[in-house]
Amino acid sequence: MSQEVGIADIGLIGLAVMGQNLILNMNDHGFVVCAYNRTKEKVTHFLENEAKGTKIVGAYSVQELCMKLKSPRKVMMLVKAGPAVDAFIKDLLEYLEEGDIIIDGGNSHYPDTIRRTKEVNGGKDEDKKDKKDKDVTVKEIFQAISAKVDGEPCCDYVGQDGAGHFVKMVHNGIEYGDMQMICEAYHILKETLGLSADELSDIFTEWNKGELDSYLIEITRDILKFKDTDGSPLVEHIKDTAGQKGTGKWTVVSALDTGSPVTLIGEAVFARCLSAIKSERVQASKILPGPNVKFTGDKKQFIHDVSKALYASKIISYAQGFMLMREAAKENNWKLNYSGIALMWRGGCIIRSVFLGDIKNAYTKNPELENLLFDPFFTKAVSEATPGWRNVVSQAALQGIPAPALSAALAFYDGYRHAVLPANLLQAQRDYFGAHTYQRLDNDAWVHTNWTGRGGNVSSTTYLA
Repeated sequence: MSQEVGIADIGLIGLAVMGQNLILNMNDHGFVVCAYNRTKEKVTHFLENEAKGTKIVGAYSVQELCMKLKSPRKVMMLVKAGPAVDAFIKDLLEYLEEGDIIIDGGNSHYPDTIRRTKEVNGGKDEDKKDKKDKDVTVKEIFQAISAKVDGEPCCDYVGQDGAGHFVKMVHNGIEYGDMQMICEAYHILKETLGLSADELSDIFTEWNKGELDSYLIEITRDILKFKDTDGSPLVEHIKDTAGQKGTGKWTVVSALDTGSPVTLIGEAVFARCLSAIKSERVQASKILPGPNVKFTGDKKQFIHDVSKALYASKIISYAQGFMLMREAAKENNWKLNYSGIALMWRGGCIIRSVFLGDIKNAYTKNPELENLLFDPFFTKAVSEATPGWRNVVSQAALQGIPAPALSAALAFYDGYRHAVLPANLLQAQRDYFGAHTYQRLDNDAWVHTNWTGRGGNVSSTTYLA
């Protein structure tokens, strides 16, 4: 074992692609990093190849890793979420001291992070002052290596215990929604107007110059232009079954747990599930009839309408995501900086877009903003997009083209803007068959009605959901 003690600014566990790139990024910004991987051969290979000629050092055990770190020691893990994280924390605690910092940089489920924080702190919530001191300790490194927008680093402290992983989870859920909406826009244009991949790429190129300017629009443009070895569009040779790693599902489950109507991300997750049953869909395509309606409108206007439908739905998706974060913050006593979160997402991540600058501005003007749709900029933007949005969703339905995310976004918008919904009838139904009671508009009292004259006046008190 090397005897170089206290030479590294930070240690990083995990030498997959992301881990290696992060280490090299830190090195390029003047920090000394100690690299460790459970498979020792990976450490040697990294040091002799990608890290050759740098200040990066290696470790071949957790003990050696901890010995090579300056105090207070800072260790970042980039390993698969789940048992591996718990195992590394257990190993690290043998060699770390009070005041040292463990950073889980993976996609851990936020309840696991809350549990681990309490376990590491002996079952107690971390002291806020101590937490702030630790944030300052790692802030220099992470803000130095992060993407910058207008000179501001897209990296900041989010909140205590599991807040960071919760916000990352919502980021990933929004990513699911963005990707699904773009796929629906592509599908609608392809099927309705019969456009080629090159023509679609040109459309996405134009979209990327305006309000839809984003990383995902940018890469979609490139994907549609990419050719296979025979000169045909490569995208048309890819099997239409989408995979997922679970963070979108976690977002939807959290939404259900908090009672937040995050409908768009939910539809995006289910769309991936539907895509996965390819053989069943092929069978259904031979049995189930669809409409035979041809588009007869103005093609240029329809392309514009699709861009507006995508933009308005994107606003809804983010509004729902921030609603979910607001509810989780209440439940977990987190103080989330929504303006700062929008800034963090604005650059250097998969959902980065110019649009996030508008969200940052909305929450900077009003940190207590109840809903993104209440900000004048977004109220106006959705209002102007609505006619085209409705046209696109209608045309998709008429032609039998699935558009679950765009449709769910419009349904949410119409539901949200209605002061009265038919839940009054739903409550009456629940009271009729289960005596679950309902509230009256005139006095808010919970009451039960004997609808049939036979059931008596005894009401259920098991739940009021």
